[in-house]
Amino acid sequence: MKELLVVVDMQNDFVTGALGTEEAVKIVGNVAEKVREAREKGADLVFTMDTHGRDYLETQEGRNLPVPHCIKGTEGWKIIPELQDETGDSVVLEKPSFGSAELADLAKERGYAKIRLIGVCTDICVITNALLLKTALPEAKISVDASCCAGVTPQSHKNALEAMKMCQIQIENN
Repeated sequence: MKELLVVVDMQNDFVTGALGTEEAVKIVGNVAEKVREAREKGADLVFTMDTHGRDYLETQEGRNLPVPHCIKGTEGWKIIPELQDETGDSVVLEKPSFGSAELADLAKERGYAKIRLIGVCTDICVITNALLLKTALPEAKISVDASCCAGVTPQSHKNALEAMKMCQIQIENN
């Protein structure tokens, strides 16, 4: 059974940049370890990248969150240095919104039975992609490793984990 590890938006702006948090900095080592473990097990890897244009502030998201971030081509848009070497032969999907329909389509097309998500932000992009994957593959085991995720706030991170649990997404903490 082929497994998929989805690394959600581990980009400079979400870790140390415009929308970075102390919690995001703290999970970097855990995320890097999970990526190494997945490679050793022969799992497939997909990295998602929040990707906006210079017109970000004129978009609906920009009007609701007026903090320019992950503008394509900027330093903040890039995958964090600790993971840049891991993206080489992995699938990298740029997404203009919280979730990636392309990720859900790819996972369904390849028929994954087990998918784990890690990354940021638990309460926005991780939850959105987990629910898209659960919708596309209702019988797949979808899990989120809480020790490799960080939210906008610690409370919103916990709330998102509880919401995913209610939607039959397994929450791990290892």
